[in-house]
Amino acid sequence: MTDEILDRAADAALALAADKPWPQVSLRDIALKAEVPFADLYALANSKHAVLDCLSTRFDRAALGVDYPEGSAAHDRLFDAAMARLEAMEPHRAALIAIARGEGPLVSATRFPRIARAVLEAAGVEATAPRLLAMTAVWARVVQVWRDDEGALNRTMAELDKRLKQMAEQLKKIGAGL
Repeated sequence: MTDEILDRAADAALALAADKPWPQVSLRDIALKAEVPFADLYALANSKHAVLDCLSTRFDRAALGVDYPEGSAAHDRLFDAAMARLEAMEPHRAALIAIARGEGPLVSATRFPRIARAVLEAAGVEATAPRLLAMTAVWARVVQVWRDDEGALNRTMAELDKRLKQMAEQLKKIGAGL
């Protein structure tokens, strides 16, 4: 029941964000749209930010569910994990962009380290502090390109590839390589 309430709330948040400015959406609006009792939703997620964390976890699952061929390079695993997450986000692009704009860049960015950790862990790369910091920076830039990249995500994939290569080079220089 808990997962169902949170899933319905996440879907409702996306639907509402597509219809009206995110700052005008309340947690009560989300409960009404999700057709769940407000008290039940509040007990599980007591803010819009908490509902968005649940939504973020849903997208993380896409990255965490990627299977990799034996012996594949860390770069390829990181690329696939990040792309799996972006592809899960893609159907909700307009709503996610509206939410990010409504929250502002700093609030949206608070989720980036958690996303970076999920991508690293999904790829089987230990999330050491330098790697986590580097992957957070990669994600921040890639998601910025993704927001403007409509269609086949060619620009997003090119940016991700470029940033992952730069990340590997920089981490190698400080002895924290992949």
